[in-house]
Amino acid sequence: MSDASKSHGRKSIRATLKPRELMVDRPELSRAWTAQIITLFPQAFPGILGESLTGKALKDGLWQLRTIDLRLFGDGKHRNVDDTPAGGGAGMVLRADVVGRAIEQAQGTARGRMPILYLSPRGRRFDQPMAQALAACDGVTLLCGRFEGVDQRVLDHYGIEEVSLGDFVLTGGEIAAQAMLDACIRLRPGVLGNAVSAVEESFSNGLLEHPQYTRPAEWKGLPIPEVLTSGHHERITEWRQAQAEALTRDRRPDLWAAHAARPRKP
Repeated sequence: MSDASKSHGRKSIRATLKPRELMVDRPELSRAWTAQIITLFPQAFPGILGESLTGKALKDGLWQLRTIDLRLFGDGKHRNVDDTPAGGGAGMVLRADVVGRAIEQAQGTARGRMPILYLSPRGRRFDQPMAQALAACDGVTLLCGRFEGVDQRVLDHYGIEEVSLGDFVLTGGEIAAQAMLDACIRLRPGVLGNAVSAVEESFSNGLLEHPQYTRPAEWKGLPIPEVLTSGHHERITEWRQAQAEALTRDRRPDLWAAHAARPRKP
């Protein structure tokens, strides 16, 4: 492996330690779900992914992270990665030759089904079904753009799908990449303490999640809904379903319309 990529995983005592080489001498991790990040800021990773459940899963080898430093593929003495837009205009564009070299480095270490995605506001909206599909792959390679974006020829040549976190613009793809990875990693086997949590949460069944409560039984004069303390599991299930439907109908009419259009199970 070249110095252009660094890996994180079980070899580190803590997930937030500096990157250390992993794939060369850890054959037991060769089948772990792998996230490859092509970025100008490899030091931004694992970031929040090194904390909580995703951080523990990283340390335990349930997934692994490989960062590929785009700057190391830059051109010339100063490792230039960008240039002015063809045809004029503001800002800078990441060069096709530079990004192409980084992608080929990523492809050389990829295995199985590992789609390459470019974080872009022009892309398909990221959602829970996409997270589930990516979690079922062997991993994913995420290209983090900067400036005015990436030379279109790179996306066309490698058949890279563009994916958007939402209808807004960020200064780069790194924050979006961490959010997307979190959504995928938590769906991997063994990451969540209770696998049922991933089934009952928002979007997993086409509805927003029902409200949640815990102790104390009363707070500032507000009690927990009586049904939740009744011990009657059938009534609790019915109440939660009704709450989820009401919330979805009120807050996300688009989701409610799609849910209502689905054929009912006999």
